[in-house]
Amino acid sequence: MAISSLGVGSNLDLSGLLDRLAAAESQPLVALQKQQVSYTAKLSAYGTLQNALTSFQAAASKLADATVFKGATVASTATDVLSASADSAAVAGTYAVSVTQLAQAQSLVSSGVASATSAIGAGAATTVTVDFGSIVGTLDTTTGAYNSGATFTADAARPPVSLTIDNTNTTLAGIRDAVNKTTGIGVSASIVNDGTSNRLVLTSTTTGEKSSMRISVSGDAAVGSLLANDPTGTQNLKQTITATDAALTVNGIAVTSATNTMASSVQGVTMALAKIGSSTLTVSRDTAPVESAVSAFVNAYNSLQSTASQLSRYDVSKKSGAALVGDSTLRSIQTGIRTALNTPQAGTLKVLSTVGVSLQKDGALVFDATKLKSAFAGNREAVVELFAGTGGNTGYGVQVSALVGTFTGTDGKLSNATAGVNTTLKSLDTQFVATEVSVQAKVARFRAQFTQLDLMMARMNSTTSYLTQQFNAMNGSK
Repeated sequence: MAISSLGVGSNLDLSGLLDRLAAAESQPLVALQKQQVSYTAKLSAYGTLQNALTSFQAAASKLADATVFKGATVASTATDVLSASADSAAVAGTYAVSVTQLAQAQSLVSSGVASATSAIGAGAATTVTVDFGSIVGTLDTTTGAYNSGATFTADAARPPVSLTIDNTNTTLAGIRDAVNKTTGIGVSASIVNDGTSNRLVLTSTTTGEKSSMRISVSGDAAVGSLLANDPTGTQNLKQTITATDAALTVNGIAVTSATNTMASSVQGVTMALAKIGSSTLTVSRDTAPVESAVSAFVNAYNSLQSTASQLSRYDVSKKSGAALVGDSTLRSIQTGIRTALNTPQAGTLKVLSTVGVSLQKDGALVFDATKLKSAFAGNREAVVELFAGTGGNTGYGVQVSALVGTFTGTDGKLSNATAGVNTTLKSLDTQFVATEVSVQAKVARFRAQFTQLDLMMARMNSTTSYLTQQFNAMNGSK
């Protein structure tokens, strides 16, 4: 006899009874699941705490960097004459600057050629060599050439560069392209049409007196008569712009530069000259980066405190707590950080409140930027020492960053606590699997026993029905 559904043979609720027995046997699984949920929430909470600590450490590390406190700003009274920027080496002060000459790149122009695409000369292989140096002599502004007696001193730091002109590029346009394609030649070439003829314009790519050109040509005479230009001899090119250094005075001290960008005339200040004229530069300490770094530190600390509060909150009405309520690791971390922030330093400024950072009764920090500016203006080095430390002393930024590192590092409190939770979760997983196998075995055994009971009851009911029918038949025959 087969039983299609448990309880059919006995007319008993064996299926319901089996479900209740299975539920009773599964209670240890429910307990294990609750523990798993609890420890998983704790692991997630530790991850949230880790992120908050990492952000706080980054903010502290910023304050541990002394260069943050060395920022400077510079203002020019005549930005059309010169603009300027300052770096950490700049010294506060006022500088009177008078620009009397700008740096220029030399420009030479050839005689006119009827067509830019017609061949110049017979196309024989010709070598054009350009070198740079300084010219001393008198320039005839009418002819654009130097008078007899001029000297040329080559710049030893810039070796000459040569290019080849032949029947593939002997036109004015070809010469232009050959110049522009030659790597490291230091010259740019273009063609200008003056209305009646085409002229080749050669311009040095570098400004300064040492960037005057001397051009020698060997080969085709026609190319030589167009391009050869020696300031001390034959000059076939007309100089339209003279190579000059920038000339200026800084607080009455004469200064020259090969370029119009000067990075060393005033310590820590880079000047960009735009035109001849005068300007006054005012260099002052820039507190904006410091204010930003301190504000970020305060905000990161308050965010950490808020995170810790949320992770350890207890809801009295619901009688339930957050994942880290009463957690010793969290309490130890909070205590350590508060102690570090309240520990006086060895320098002139001892505590954070002297620079506008104060700890409130609720555990939060507040920042008064005005106090920081005042302290910075009064004694910048003391503020640097308070946060970044100097000499053998370490400041708050260094100390707090290192302290947080001991919490989040490989062997830190938080790392060890996280590792412990992971170990517990693995153990719970193992227990859950083993318990689940045991419960399933018990339920299977109960099911087998109930099935046998159902079969036995079915047989007994069948026998009872048969006997009843026989008795009724016997009584009916009498």
